[in-house]
Amino acid sequence: MASTVIPGVAGQHEGPPAKASSPGFGENGAGDAGRRKDLRKMKAVATGFLVFAAIVYLFTRYLEHRDGTDVAAWVGYVRAASEAGMVGALADWFAVTALFRHPLGIPIPHTALIRKKKDDIGDQLGGFIEENFMTPDVVVYRAEQLDLPRRLSTWVADPRNAPRVSGEAARAIKLAAEMLRDEDVEQLIQAALKWAAEPQWAPPTGRILEQLIAEDRLEPVFQMLCDRAHEWALGSQELIDRVVDRDGPQWTPKFVNNLVGDRIHRELVDFTYKVRVDPDHEMRRAMHEFVEKFANDLQHDPDMIEKFETIKLELVGRDEVTGAASTAWKTGKAVIEQMLSDPNSTLRNTLSDSIIQLAERIRDDRPLQEKMNGWVARVAHHVAANYSQEIISVITETVRGWDADDTSRKIELQVGRDLQFIRINGTVVGALAGLVIYSTSVLIFS
Repeated sequence: MASTVIPGVAGQHEGPPAKASSPGFGENGAGDAGRRKDLRKMKAVATGFLVFAAIVYLFTRYLEHRDGTDVAAWVGYVRAASEAGMVGALADWFAVTALFRHPLGIPIPHTALIRKKKDDIGDQLGGFIEENFMTPDVVVYRAEQLDLPRRLSTWVADPRNAPRVSGEAARAIKLAAEMLRDEDVEQLIQAALKWAAEPQWAPPTGRILEQLIAEDRLEPVFQMLCDRAHEWALGSQELIDRVVDRDGPQWTPKFVNNLVGDRIHRELVDFTYKVRVDPDHEMRRAMHEFVEKFANDLQHDPDMIEKFETIKLELVGRDEVTGAASTAWKTGKAVIEQMLSDPNSTLRNTLSDSIIQLAERIRDDRPLQEKMNGWVARVAHHVAANYSQEIISVITETVRGWDADDTSRKIELQVGRDLQFIRINGTVVGALAGLVIYSTSVLIFS
């Protein structure tokens, strides 16, 4: 039987199916054409046996008619065998044909069984699978015997499968991104921002600052600020000279302004250097005191809390913020899709390496595999115990949706070649049976 093509797994399948009621027997033009040719050939062979038996029978009858009582003894045996062979061939032709259609187009009762009993076949098939395959004990046993974590991790960890792993992971992510509509993501971002803005930010921020101060976590930040301030002071000569020339007295000579600018620059550089290298400098202590007071005010000063919350609401409520979040999503989505389309991109390689590393860990950790097997078994038991009816309904409802004539033709195409052997066997077995019966009767009454 041809294997059914699964969209997105065995290949890409675009557009709606050619026929909504077409049964899923694996639509394959070349394969179906080959099966039709084989079926016609086997029908011709089976019919040939029937025709041969009929010719032999007519020939023996001719001999009996021509020779009368002087006919040869063997003619009776051959006639009996050929006659029984014709009966067997016709009976089996009727039986095989009656499965799929009315023989000779005559609506004989209990013929065209598959066409008439299509729904019953689906129900019985579903019931058989439910009773014999979908019981929790059977499903759990098969899930445990499958050892899925070991098999899957071994396959994924194989370097030869890395391109396939990378491609499937990329397709999965692209599919997830396609399922997320931009409008839904934007609404989610706006809802998240609104949710985040509802509680007060000031007291938690103050407590975080207070904790960071207690753990001396802000010292690197202060050091970075002092370093940047000193670097700025080193390069501030031109700015200081420009300010002194612009804001100083107009009557002072140029060299005086230069002397003043140089002095200010030296003092500024010296001051920032001392702040930078001395952790106990009074400026550094003032910075600590400022942050400590700010942390305390954020928690206990109503005016400061109100100001902080006002700034928060203005920031979160601005269209630029939500717009930036939406733009970031669209841009990020486009970049991710572009990188996923490139087999040699860093994202695909990193994603593939991460999956392979995880698979290697599972492959080499038998206790973890046993634990995961337990998870698979529990999931399988839950599905079998609670959703077997829904799973079986897929079979029964699918069969009900098939076109009766199309179903009959498809089943005949799949198994009709083998059924023609029944006709051939019926001819041969019938002939042998007729020969035995005739021979026995001759022995008894001679």
